[in-house]
Amino acid sequence: MIQGPEPEATRRSAGTTESSRASRGWWDSNADDYQREHGDFLGDARFVWGPEGLDEAEAGLLGPAAGLHGKAVLEIGAGAAQCSRWLAAQGARPVALDLSHRQLQHALRLAGDAPATAAVPLVEADAGFLPFAAASFDLACSAYGALPFVADVARVHREVRRVLRPGGRWVFSVTHPVRWAFPDEPDEEGLTVSGSYFDRRPYVEQDERGIAVYVEHHRTLGDHVRAITASGLRLVDLVEPEWPDWNTGEWGGWSPLRGRLLPGTAVFVCEAE
Repeated sequence: MIQGPEPEATRRSAGTTESSRASRGWWDSNADDYQREHGDFLGDARFVWGPEGLDEAEAGLLGPAAGLHGKAVLEIGAGAAQCSRWLAAQGARPVALDLSHRQLQHALRLAGDAPATAAVPLVEADAGFLPFAAASFDLACSAYGALPFVADVARVHREVRRVLRPGGRWVFSVTHPVRWAFPDEPDEEGLTVSGSYFDRRPYVEQDERGIAVYVEHHRTLGDHVRAITASGLRLVDLVEPEWPDWNTGEWGGWSPLRGRLLPGTAVFVCEAE
């Protein structure tokens, strides 16, 4: 197979349309490799918040597992819906939403081996335009899904607030913002500051025509807090998982070496007022 030139990596602005188009294309093209590389770690029906391996079964950030029974839950950026299938196994009523058609095809593949009670409705849609009525869900969650790849994160929070019932909880995880000041490398190279934490320009990979094929947006901790509170949500906790001794694996720039020195994931726990 003849392959084109490697995309050029740069830092530049990228708006809503360009970011959405790039994310859909990238995840459709790379879903197979992603699930092949990380599928064992993610499991078929496991809810893990990030590469450190913080498991919702132990963390209970959405609330006690026993209290999930009967709750309507929206997973945003669900990928192959591993988290949603775990929620279904606890008796919740999850809906898994993702922009990528190919990722949702993997969700169908994994669901083929799941018990009928763990069947999860799948919705292909943009996180900034949720196709649900107001106050449709008790809970919403996203484990490294959607938020890093959207230009207007405040719109996503407003949409989540709209579809949540009063008192509903919205929990999402992203790369810890401090990581953006360091190279995305798992070894010693990733321990030396290489840029400004305050450089908010997105990371963009673009083709020879300058068209973005991958976009990831950087926000500081303060940016996240302001976007959350401006949407009518209340931040009740911020979890920075420490790297556990049992996890000896590497995942891109995440590794035991870096994880014991630098936070790799930030989990924001919010509630609708």
